[in-house]
Amino acid sequence: MELKELKDTIRNIPDFPQKGILFRDITTLLKDADAYHELIERIVKSLDGIQVDLVVGPEARGFVIGSALAYALRAGFVLARKPGKLPCKTNRYEYGLEYGSDVLEIHADAILPGQKVVFVDDLLATGGTALATIRLVEQAGGEVVAARFAIELSELNGREVLQGYNIDTVVVF
Repeated sequence: MELKELKDTIRNIPDFPQKGILFRDITTLLKDADAYHELIERIVKSLDGIQVDLVVGPEARGFVIGSALAYALRAGFVLARKPGKLPCKTNRYEYGLEYGSDVLEIHADAILPGQKVVFVDDLLATGGTALATIRLVEQAGGEVVAARFAIELSELNGREVLQGYNIDTVVVF
Protein backbone atom coordinates (compact mmCIF):
# COMPACT_ATOMS: atom_id res chain seq x y z
CA MET A 1 0.00 0.00 0.00
CA GLU A 2 1.34 3.41 -0.96
CA LEU A 3 1.70 6.09 1.72
CA LYS A 4 -0.91 8.29 0.00
CA GLU A 5 -3.43 5.44 0.10
CA LEU A 6 -2.71 4.93 3.78
CA LYS A 7 -3.11 8.67 4.44
CA ASP A 8 -6.40 8.69 2.57
CA THR A 9 -7.88 6.17 5.04
CA ILE A 10 -7.69 8.81 7.81
CA ARG A 11 -10.93 10.80 8.23
CA ASN A 12 -10.92 14.54 8.99
CA ILE A 13 -13.50 15.82 11.47
CA PRO A 14 -13.71 19.61 11.87
CA ASP A 15 -14.47 21.23 15.24
CA PHE A 16 -13.83 18.12 17.37
CA PRO A 17 -13.39 17.89 20.31
CA GLN A 18 -13.93 21.64 20.28
CA LYS A 19 -14.39 24.43 17.75
CA GLY A 20 -11.27 25.21 15.75
CA ILE A 21 -9.70 21.74 16.08
CA LEU A 22 -9.40 19.54 12.97
CA PHE A 23 -9.46 16.00 14.37
CA ARG A 24 -7.57 13.35 12.40
CA ASP A 25 -9.66 10.22 12.99
CA ILE A 26 -7.61 7.05 12.76
CA THR A 27 -10.59 4.74 13.38
CA THR A 28 -11.24 4.66 9.64
CA LEU A 29 -7.67 3.46 9.08
CA LEU A 30 -8.01 0.85 11.84
CA LYS A 31 -11.16 -0.69 10.37
CA ASP A 32 -9.42 -1.17 7.02
CA ALA A 33 -7.50 -4.45 7.42
CA ASP A 34 -4.92 -3.63 4.74
CA ALA A 35 -4.30 -0.12 6.09
CA TYR A 36 -4.02 -1.34 9.71
CA HIS A 37 -1.57 -4.05 8.67
CA GLU A 38 0.45 -1.55 6.62
CA LEU A 39 0.61 0.90 9.55
CA ILE A 40 1.98 -1.73 11.93
CA GLU A 41 4.43 -3.07 9.33
CA ARG A 42 5.80 0.43 8.66
CA ILE A 43 6.35 1.00 12.38
CA VAL A 44 7.99 -2.41 12.79
CA LYS A 45 10.37 -1.64 9.89
CA SER A 46 11.28 1.70 11.47
CA LEU A 47 12.46 -0.20 14.57
CA ASP A 48 14.70 -2.62 12.69
CA GLY A 49 17.91 -3.19 14.64
CA ILE A 50 16.57 -1.67 17.89
CA GLN A 51 16.23 -3.94 20.93
CA VAL A 52 12.71 -3.68 22.36
CA ASP A 53 11.58 -5.31 25.60
CA LEU A 54 8.32 -3.40 26.04
CA VAL A 55 5.94 -1.19 24.12
CA VAL A 56 4.00 1.42 26.09
CA GLY A 57 0.90 3.16 24.76
CA PRO A 58 -1.57 5.66 26.23
CA GLU A 59 -5.29 5.05 26.14
CA ALA A 60 -7.13 4.58 24.01
CA ARG A 61 -5.67 4.52 20.50
CA GLY A 62 -2.19 3.88 21.86
CA PHE A 63 -3.58 0.56 23.14
CA VAL A 64 -4.80 -0.44 19.70
CA ILE A 65 -1.59 0.40 17.90
CA GLY A 66 0.73 -0.51 20.78
CA SER A 67 -0.63 -3.98 21.46
CA ALA A 68 -0.45 -4.90 17.77
CA LEU A 69 3.09 -3.52 17.60
CA ALA A 70 4.14 -5.39 20.75
CA TYR A 71 2.76 -8.62 19.28
CA ALA A 72 4.64 -8.07 16.00
CA LEU A 73 7.88 -7.35 17.92
CA ARG A 74 7.39 -10.22 20.40
CA ALA A 75 7.60 -7.63 23.19
CA GLY A 76 5.45 -6.99 26.24
CA PHE A 77 2.86 -4.21 26.38
CA VAL A 78 2.34 -1.62 29.15
CA LEU A 79 -0.83 0.45 29.43
CA ALA A 80 -0.66 4.17 30.27
CA ARG A 81 -4.12 4.99 31.64
CA LYS A 82 -6.28 7.80 32.96
CA PRO A 83 -6.30 8.14 36.79
CA GLY A 84 -8.13 5.50 38.78
CA LYS A 85 -8.20 2.85 36.02
CA LEU A 86 -5.29 0.69 37.19
CA PRO A 87 -5.82 -1.56 40.24
CA CYS A 88 -2.30 -1.56 41.78
CA LYS A 89 0.13 1.11 42.96
CA THR A 90 0.79 3.62 40.17
CA ASN A 91 3.15 6.39 39.14
CA ARG A 92 1.42 9.43 37.65
CA TYR A 93 2.32 12.41 35.48
CA GLU A 94 0.24 15.51 34.66
CA TYR A 95 0.70 17.13 31.25
CA GLY A 96 -0.74 19.72 28.85
CA LEU A 97 -2.75 19.03 25.71
CA GLU A 98 -3.37 21.29 22.75
CA TYR A 99 -6.82 21.94 24.28
CA GLY A 100 -6.40 21.43 28.06
CA SER A 101 -4.53 19.15 30.48
CA ASP A 102 -4.63 15.52 31.56
CA VAL A 103 -2.98 12.91 33.79
CA LEU A 104 -1.59 9.48 32.92
CA GLU A 105 -0.62 6.61 35.19
CA ILE A 106 1.23 3.32 34.81
CA HIS A 107 1.63 0.54 37.33
CA ALA A 108 4.66 1.24 39.50
CA ASP A 109 6.02 -2.26 38.74
CA ALA A 110 5.24 -2.31 35.01
CA ILE A 111 8.73 -1.42 33.82
CA LEU A 112 11.95 -2.75 35.30
CA PRO A 113 15.15 -0.70 35.41
CA GLY A 114 17.10 -1.05 32.19
CA GLN A 115 14.26 -2.37 30.05
CA LYS A 116 14.22 -1.03 26.48
CA VAL A 117 10.88 0.65 25.81
CA VAL A 118 9.17 1.99 22.68
CA PHE A 119 6.44 4.59 23.15
CA VAL A 120 3.67 4.42 20.53
CA ASP A 121 0.51 6.45 19.92
CA ASP A 122 -1.81 7.45 17.12
CA LEU A 123 -0.90 11.14 17.10
CA LEU A 124 2.05 13.45 17.65
CA ALA A 125 0.56 16.92 18.13
CA THR A 126 2.09 19.07 20.91
CA GLY A 127 4.05 16.13 22.32
CA GLY A 128 2.48 16.40 25.79
CA THR A 129 1.04 12.89 25.97
CA ALA A 130 4.23 11.34 24.62
CA LEU A 131 6.47 13.29 26.99
CA ALA A 132 4.27 12.42 29.99
CA THR A 133 4.43 8.73 29.16
CA ILE A 134 8.17 8.90 28.49
CA ARG A 135 8.67 10.54 31.89
CA LEU A 136 6.71 7.70 33.51
CA VAL A 137 8.93 5.14 31.76
CA GLU A 138 12.07 6.97 32.86
CA GLN A 139 10.77 7.30 36.46
CA ALA A 140 10.55 3.51 36.51
CA GLY A 141 14.14 3.20 35.24
CA GLY A 142 13.23 2.14 31.71
CA GLU A 143 15.14 3.38 28.68
CA VAL A 144 13.02 4.91 25.91
CA VAL A 145 14.70 3.65 22.74
CA ALA A 146 12.12 5.08 20.32
CA ALA A 147 8.84 6.95 20.00
CA ARG A 148 6.54 6.07 17.10
CA PHE A 149 3.34 7.68 15.85
CA ALA A 150 0.80 6.89 13.17
CA ILE A 151 0.14 10.59 12.49
CA GLU A 152 2.11 13.80 13.04
CA LEU A 153 0.57 17.27 12.97
CA SER A 154 3.78 19.09 12.05
CA GLU A 155 2.45 22.62 12.65
CA LEU A 156 2.05 21.86 16.38
CA ASN A 157 5.82 21.23 16.80
CA GLY A 158 5.58 18.13 18.96
CA ARG A 159 9.00 16.99 17.73
CA GLU A 160 10.60 19.94 19.50
CA VAL A 161 9.19 18.75 22.85
CA LEU A 162 10.68 15.31 22.21
CA GLN A 163 14.15 16.41 21.09
CA GLY A 164 16.80 13.85 21.91
CA TYR A 165 14.50 10.87 21.38
CA ASN A 166 14.40 8.58 18.34
CA ILE A 167 11.13 9.72 16.75
CA ASP A 168 9.39 8.52 13.61
CA THR A 169 5.90 8.99 12.20
CA VAL A 170 4.11 7.23 9.38
CA VAL A 171 1.82 10.00 8.07
CA VAL A 172 2.50 13.74 8.35
CA PHE A 173 -0.14 16.46 8.03
